[in-house]
Amino acid sequence: MLNSVSEGNRIKIGGNPKIEEGVAIGRSSEGEVKIGDNALIRSGSIIYSSVSIGDNFRTGHGVLVREETVIGNNVLVGSYSVVDGHCKIGNNVSIQTNAYVTAYTVIEDDAFIGPRAVTTNDKYMYYGAKLTGPTIKREARIGANATILPGIIIGEGAIVGSGAVVTRDVPPGVTVAGNPARILKKKEGKL
Repeated sequence: MLNSVSEGNRIKIGGNPKIEEGVAIGRSSEGEVKIGDNALIRSGSIIYSSVSIGDNFRTGHGVLVREETVIGNNVLVGSYSVVDGHCKIGNNVSIQTNAYVTAYTVIEDDAFIGPRAVTTNDKYMYYGAKLTGPTIKREARIGANATILPGIIIGEGAIVGSGAVVTRDVPPGVTVAGNPARILKKKEGKL
């Protein structure tokens, strides 16, 4: 069932898991790994120690989830995506293939992260800098190949177009696109 489980770590996996060959759970530091019911973890995936994952978690192949990450229920992480440490991911989130979710990122419920989207956390790009990931609010949508800079807040229900480079906070319910991203349209009515 598992190719590798680190010694000395406590691993708790809920009922009805489907874990393919070549999966490593509990890698690196000491700490508990909790994975809820009905997990589907595909081959080549690595889940570090000190990770908590809810029910109905699904991955593609080759997914990496780093330590001190909390993931809610009904989350999909696409093939070859990376979720770096200290992230918080809500319920009903879809992270598509080859996305990079940098350390200290918060993704709230019902958000969508498109393929090859990238979040960043290092404003000054040097080792030892204070890291601040972006916050993707509830029901926000991030298009393919978008880049979100450190500390940016993507508002509730906002849409970031494919290929956009987001250098400023995005208000709730608007659509932005371009490099740098600019508001294209405001959402009408309630979120």
